[in-house]
Amino acid sequence: MEATLYNQAGEQIGSIALSDEIFGIEPNVPVMHQYVVMQRANARLGTHNTRGRGEVVGSTKKLYRQKGTGRARQGSVRAPHRMGGGIAHGPHPRSYRLNMPKKMRRLAVRSALSAKLAANQIRFVDALTLEKPRTKDMVAFLKAHTLSGKTLIVIDQKNEQTGNVRLSANNLPDVQILLAHYLNVRDLLTCDTVVMPTAAIAVIESYLATGAASAQSEEV
Repeated sequence: MEATLYNQAGEQIGSIALSDEIFGIEPNVPVMHQYVVMQRANARLGTHNTRGRGEVVGSTKKLYRQKGTGRARQGSVRAPHRMGGGIAHGPHPRSYRLNMPKKMRRLAVRSALSAKLAANQIRFVDALTLEKPRTKDMVAFLKAHTLSGKTLIVIDQKNEQTGNVRLSANNLPDVQILLAHYLNVRDLLTCDTVVMPTAAIAVIESYLATGAASAQSEEV
């Protein structure tokens, strides 16, 4: 399949060939949902903690004798129903981590990319380079491409040129820079537009293509 290709100035310069198995599949919504659930679960720290009756400060002595006082029987001041007592059945540190097979994760990313392209929410550019870090230049790039809302810019690798792009976007709250190898469903679905230079497309197709994945597994 083919898509429109633009230059950095926002001018249409031709078209670019895209892989049908990455940008042209029927989105698998259940797998995408499972991927997002996994991401949200793995982002939880799980450091919440409460102290039980064996951990709070207080005497373990019985407050008064069992019978003959005319009051309800009571144990120690550490009992959960007393002020300053322990918490009954409270949360403790735990891991919420979930996992998915690699093939399912890659299918989810391919589905998200296909859904974004079908909605005309991916802008393909031949290159995105800035001579120096400057927020004004990044704003000019977004304005030239008439991009508004949350924008995700995908870069191929970390170097001086992409470093200038990342630094130029630091002061823009609605612009996110992401490496192509870290592409994920949550970031794709929460942004309004995805900007992809041709170098990033090559990286994405190198590891998301089903043939490339099987070839890598055979080498290992």
